[in-house]
Amino acid sequence: MSTAARANIGVVGLAVMGSNLARNLASREGNTVAVYNRSPGRTDTLMTEHGDAGFIPSTTIEDFAASLTRPRTAIIMVQAGQGTDAVIDQLAEAFEEGDIIVDGGNANFQDTIRRERALKDKKLNFVGAGISGGEEGALKGPSIMPGGSAEAYETLGPILASIAAVAEGEPCVTHVGIDGAGHFVKMIHNGIEYADMQLIAESYDLLRRVGGHDPAAIAAVF
Repeated sequence: MSTAARANIGVVGLAVMGSNLARNLASREGNTVAVYNRSPGRTDTLMTEHGDAGFIPSTTIEDFAASLTRPRTAIIMVQAGQGTDAVIDQLAEAFEEGDIIVDGGNANFQDTIRRERALKDKKLNFVGAGISGGEEGALKGPSIMPGGSAEAYETLGPILASIAAVAEGEPCVTHVGIDGAGHFVKMIHNGIEYADMQLIAESYDLLRRVGGHDPAAIAAVF
């Protein structure tokens, strides 16, 4: 099937995070979003429930690539690991010099470095982007930590800024550095977040069991 190139951004992987991110992108003025999922059922569900948002669905990677304007820009939202590598390999076959592949999953930053170097040899841009905020953030505005080349960020940055959360009038996205920097920053972010959660849990336990405070009083503290 021949597909006219008219989408400025694409999303591969339409589980909850990918679907919500695609909906967020489509809701912003100036974005036309190509979508693809390996199993077409998730694409069908997205189109049935939100097809009026202006998505361009595809059933093959080739048609997905053909629906994107140059430089083609695609965000991968699949489970980290071998699945990500498989999608990257498929996109690399369909994309051309200067196109941009973005991994929005929770990849090991060392994998991101490896992938960035391999795709650079093929003259493709690879961006590892940490995305924080969970399912709700993906839909309503996440914090985004992209690494990769400055050249790729010139194209990708305004798109990410259009969907990011806003704090003090500024979008919560910035180019954090080369190759694996985005996923490295996300790793540090997650470590701090989980440490904070543990501190809150331990503080509650001490206030409840040692201090003898009731849950309502403790809730007022937090």
